[in-house]
Amino acid sequence: MPHTPRLALYSLAHFAVDFSCAFLLFRLASGSPDWALGLLLYNFCAFAMQMPLGAVADRLNRNGLVAAAGCVLTALSPLLPAALPLAVAAGIGNALFHLGGGLDTLNDSTKRAAALGIFVSPGALGLALGTLCGKTGILPLWLPSLTLLALAAAILLLCRRTCGSLRSENALPDLGCAGRPAVLVPLFLVVVLRSYMGMQQSFPWKADWALPLTLMLVLGKAVGGFLSDRLGPRRASAASLTAAAVLYMFCTLPLPGLLAVLLFNMTMPITLWAAARLLPGAKGFTFGLLTFALFLGFLPSYLGWPSLLTTPAAYAAVTVISLGLLGLGLWEEGRTC
Repeated sequence: MPHTPRLALYSLAHFAVDFSCAFLLFRLASGSPDWALGLLLYNFCAFAMQMPLGAVADRLNRNGLVAAAGCVLTALSPLLPAALPLAVAAGIGNALFHLGGGLDTLNDSTKRAAALGIFVSPGALGLALGTLCGKTGILPLWLPSLTLLALAAAILLLCRRTCGSLRSENALPDLGCAGRPAVLVPLFLVVVLRSYMGMQQSFPWKADWALPLTLMLVLGKAVGGFLSDRLGPRRASAASLTAAAVLYMFCTLPLPGLLAVLLFNMTMPITLWAAARLLPGAKGFTFGLLTFALFLGFLPSYLGWPSLLTTPAAYAAVTVISLGLLGLGLWEEGRTC
């Protein structure tokens, strides 16, 4: 796997950034009267803002610098005087890191998806542990920030050593595919559904199996890229989502439910890989477009809308719909690229 040290560093930093954002929000902002608005602003800045920032990152062609800037902004966000500015700064810092690290990982992974799975997988664990530590206050406030500053320096040093400068290997900015970003619509909808499913899933055993459930999220994303490289993205998606749909029918039991979550999340790196292949000259914009889809999937839960997923059959139906949409996206990728 090319640029293994850089992938390892970005993956570690991904864990640290997501951990720090959750830690800082729950440690410093959760008791504020502006907490609900702060949570919305954080998610908007962290996910929706990646789309315009991604277009800028494509042109800037300094991915390591963008990632390091995200680490620094997140590290310094506790210095801000109130919950809302902290949430905005941490959210933008999160977005910048994901764009810089994601662009370098996409560039390094070329025609393979394994590196993407490794890069994206630590985030869920970081969020879970950061939330826990933020609520309990078992860590000193300065420790996550100091870690992020050290990681920012390490990213800049490694990028300079690897490339000889801070310039990256982004393709010339171009929407590609004859200027038809609409080819991303099926993949965009897959991510909306995945985000909605993740926010709405409610298992009777969830509270007692919280850590294994988080580990299934992490493992699914990591393994999905390797499975795609081994079987091909279409067969890997068909196998994982078909099995997930069957297992969701029995998700009131812990073991089938955990396996269903693992299999359902295996397509995350495949979705990113296919989208980047469709618009190779706009990988940052594409990455941001899919994270905007994550934000849309978060909104119904935030707004308190009644869940449409109340039965195992509903989970299985969403999985089957996701398989159909992902199949369309992968067909477009195979036809166009």
